Amino acid sequence: MGDVISIDGPAGAGKSSTARKVAQELGFLYVDTGAMYRAVTLAAIRNNIDVQNADQVTQMASKLKIRFKKIDGEYHTFLDGEDVSREIRSSEVADLVSPVSAIAGVRKVLVDQQRKMAQDHDVVMEGRDIGTNVFPDAEYKFFITADVEVRAQRRMKDYQKNGQALNQEKIVEELKKRDKIDSSREHAPLKKPDGAFVVDTTDLDFDEQVQIIVNKVKQ
Repeated sequence: MGDVISIDGPAGAGKSSTARKVAQELGFLYVDTGAMYRAVTLAAIRNNIDVQNADQVTQMASKLKIRFKKIDGEYHTFLDGEDVSREIRSSEVADLVSPVSAIAGVRKVLVDQQRKMAQDHDVVMEGRDIGTNVFPDAEYKFFITADVEVRAQRRMKDYQKNGQALNQEKIVEELKKRDKIDSSREHAPLKKPDGAFVVDTTDLDFDEQVQIIVNKVKQ
């Protein structure tokens, strides 16, 4: 088992971009677990499977092949060989990913895959239950958070990059809804892991939040 840096936190707090850069600076493998749940959600939408049907979603998830590949310096998410990096960032997927990620069977399928990824590599893994459930004994644990209005502004920019025009008020409500579902779900809810270092990114720029984590690890 390699070294594990776990980065947890709510949607829009800056986990993904920060984790990618931390992995790059330290030479670790980057794993975006949120993208894995989004890929399962996209597959459910494409196959017209009701995300409330836990058995069907779990059965489908167990057959999917989700992989990450670095292309021109950017990490891409592949679902059964197809690059779905853009599709999984749609508002439709965002609206349904929390109920999918709350399914115990889906979590078991993906957690098994996540643990295998860390067997032969030093990894930076980000999500909502990495330091609490996937790797509770991770040597380095971080919890990234930010004010919901700031998180909404960041998420709005992500949607704009995807050609989607959503107003900030709608995104704030979306984030609050996701926070409630993620923190109250029965299986592996979102919470600060024991011993995690909290990084509030509300008033930090990107480079500052990356360096806080890199410096802590190097210490």
